[in-house]
Amino acid sequence: MKKFNIPPIYQSNFIGKIKEIRRTRDKLKKDFSPTILNFGPVVIKIARHFGFCYGVENAVEIAYKTLEMHPDRRIFLLSEMIHNPDVNKDLLDKGVKFIMDTKGNNLIDWKILNSDDIVIVPAFGTTIEIQKKLESIGISPYSFDTTCPFVEKVWNRAAQIGERGYSIIIHGKPSHEETRATFSHSQSGAPSLVVNDMSEAKKLIKYIKKEADESQFREEFKNQYSSNFNPLTDLQKIGVVNQTTMLASETQAISDYLKEEILKFYNVSEDQAALHFANTRDTLCYATNDNQDSTFALIKEKADFAIIVGGYNSSNTTHLVELCEEKFKTYFIKNASCFINESDLSHFNIHTKREEITKNYLKSNQETTIALTCGASCPDSEMEKVLMKILTLFDNTESPENVLNTI
Repeated sequence: MKKFNIPPIYQSNFIGKIKEIRRTRDKLKKDFSPTILNFGPVVIKIARHFGFCYGVENAVEIAYKTLEMHPDRRIFLLSEMIHNPDVNKDLLDKGVKFIMDTKGNNLIDWKILNSDDIVIVPAFGTTIEIQKKLESIGISPYSFDTTCPFVEKVWNRAAQIGERGYSIIIHGKPSHEETRATFSHSQSGAPSLVVNDMSEAKKLIKYIKKEADESQFREEFKNQYSSNFNPLTDLQKIGVVNQTTMLASETQAISDYLKEEILKFYNVSEDQAALHFANTRDTLCYATNDNQDSTFALIKEKADFAIIVGGYNSSNTTHLVELCEEKFKTYFIKNASCFINESDLSHFNIHTKREEITKNYLKSNQETTIALTCGASCPDSEMEKVLMKILTLFDNTESPENVLNTI
C-alpha cells in the first residue's frame, strides 16, 4: 500500500513502534486481539487497528503539500478536511479558510472566490452541484481533490448498478458530508434514497410491498429521496451502498433484511435474486471494517472502562463508542486536554450530544485496566499524548521503552 508523507506533528515514535511490531508479526491482519501494555499500576489494552486510514492520510498529505507549494495563493477547504479538531485547527492557523460547515451551511460567500484561488475538496468528497459551482467560478474541483478512493468506489458501484436499472438505497446519515456527496452522484444516474438505520429500512418495506401510499412516503423520507422518486415503481429493483464510516454490521444487516423481504414479496429464489436485488457487498470500507473488528476484539477483554479518542462529529469514531458502550463504561474524548486532573474527565455524550464532566472516574489506589482506541481521523501523536497523560495519573509506572520490549 502507498506510503504517505504525514507531517511530523501527527506522527508518534511510540505508537508507530507498536503498530510496526503488530504489523511485522501479523502481515495478513488475521489477529485482531488488542495489544496489552502493562505499565504496572495501569494496564492499557489498545486496539489492533486504529488511527489514520488510507483516505485520511491521502487527504492530509495533499492539504499540507498544497500549502507548501502555493504559499502566495489563497487556499480554501470546502469544509472540514477530516473530522478531527486538532487537524482542522492547524489548517486554520496556517491560513486555510473553510467555505462551509459540516452541515453544508456557508461560512464564506461564494462571491469572494475567484479563479486564482485554490479550493481543496475534503476526504468526504462533494456534490455534483458544488463541483459545478466551482467550475462556474473558474476553479477546477479536481485539481486539489482529496476524496477518499473508497468513497469514490461507492459512487462507481452505485453508478454501475444504476445503469442496470436498479434504484440505489444509501445507508448513511442524511446530513453527513459523505452521504450528501454520495446521494448527489447516485441520483444523477438512478433513483436514490437514504436510509439512516434499520428502523427506516423497516419503514421502507411498507412501500416495497405497496402497503402504504405515496404521500406517507414523502413525509417519512422527507429530504432523503431524489427528485421524481416514485415509491410505487422505483423500489422493484434495488441495491444497497453505504456511507463508508457506518457500522459495517449494520449496513450488512440492512442489506440482508431488504433482500430477504423483497425476495419474499416477489416470491423468487436466491438464484433469481438479481431480478430485484443487486449484490453490493464490496462497498464496505476496509479501514472501517478493520477498526470495528478490532473494537469487537477489544470488548471481549476485561477492562474497568474504555477511552475512545476522536472528533465529536466523527461518524466512524462514534460507532466505536457505540460498540464499547455495550461492554464498558466508555469515555469519548477529543484529545488529551480532556483530562482536567487526576479525578475529573471531560467527555462527550453521544446520546445527549453534550460534553459532560465525570468526577472520580478512576478507582483510587487500585490497579486499573483501560481499553483504548481512536477513530480513523485521529493522529498517532494524539493517541500518544492521551496514553502518556494516563500514565501521569499513576505512581511508579513502568517506562514506555521497557513496556515495548514486552509486547
